Amino acid sequence: MTSTPAATGAAPATAADEAAEGARLHGPVTDWFDEHARDLPWRRPEAGAWGVMVSEFMLQQTPVSRVLPVYEQWLARWPRPADLAAEPPGEAVRAWGRLGYPRRALRLHAAASAIQERHGGDVPREHAQLLALPGVGEYTAAAVASFAYGQRHAVLDTNVRRVFARAVGGRQYPPNATTAAERKLARALLPEEEPLAAKWAAATMELGALVCTARAPECVRCPISSQCAWRLAGSPAHDGPPRRGQTYAGTDRQVRGKLLAVLREAVGPVPQAVLDAVWDEPVQRARALDGLVADGLVEPLAGGLYRLPLGRGAS
Repeated sequence: MTSTPAATGAAPATAADEAAEGARLHGPVTDWFDEHARDLPWRRPEAGAWGVMVSEFMLQQTPVSRVLPVYEQWLARWPRPADLAAEPPGEAVRAWGRLGYPRRALRLHAAASAIQERHGGDVPREHAQLLALPGVGEYTAAAVASFAYGQRHAVLDTNVRRVFARAVGGRQYPPNATTAAERKLARALLPEEEPLAAKWAAATMELGALVCTARAPECVRCPISSQCAWRLAGSPAHDGPPRRGQTYAGTDRQVRGKLLAVLREAVGPVPQAVLDAVWDEPVQRARALDGLVADGLVEPLAGGLYRLPLGRGAS
């Protein structure tokens, strides 16, 4: 590949062009993956579909290094969906620890309950059935169907979108939110054979995580650097909308995390006065606590007491 429409200003690529593009990329990327893929527990055969699903919930907006210890503890305690479904949702929040975005724990608990009720405790194979589970969106359904069951689906996380933006689109970064054009491109690039498509999905994700990173891409290690539209165009700087940065210190997220930390460590309901001690600013503290209650992460009790939820979890 010597040029792309994005890099040269030529006419937009056709579906046939994109399919041909994919065919040139499949071999180098999957061969690289065979040699360099990390040995992660959710990639091992014994993980099964439940292990894959748990990993996908945990890895959303959270790096592998933080997920690994929590994942291992989670699967040791709840090796099947039925094991998690049998416990109160507050136990899922407690075990989630400091992974962040704890509503994911409630959603995973709700998904486990639905799997037990609707599918006899087995994670369903069909994409539509996966998508119908509480807390499972298009990305997670495609990832589980692909990684657990070897099916042919376009799996578009941040890493994959960045690889495609650079290698095919000639841009440093993808749009802030996934677009219909990105989904169309991802489908066009998919290999036809299911096993190869599943490997391609995992390989492009790994390439983005390890080599084609956001801040410091290692193009000299990239198996498709000679075909990369962005590199061939001279690695032009990002000229789109400003990329969203994430802040934490002083935000409501930080206050919510501090409040939840107290509740996770407690063996019983916690008095309001104990929660008041974790943050000095009363308006922000009250707003954060109200948000936790509204999200179903905390249950208020009579007498100004609070606890992790004992109800049915989030939908």
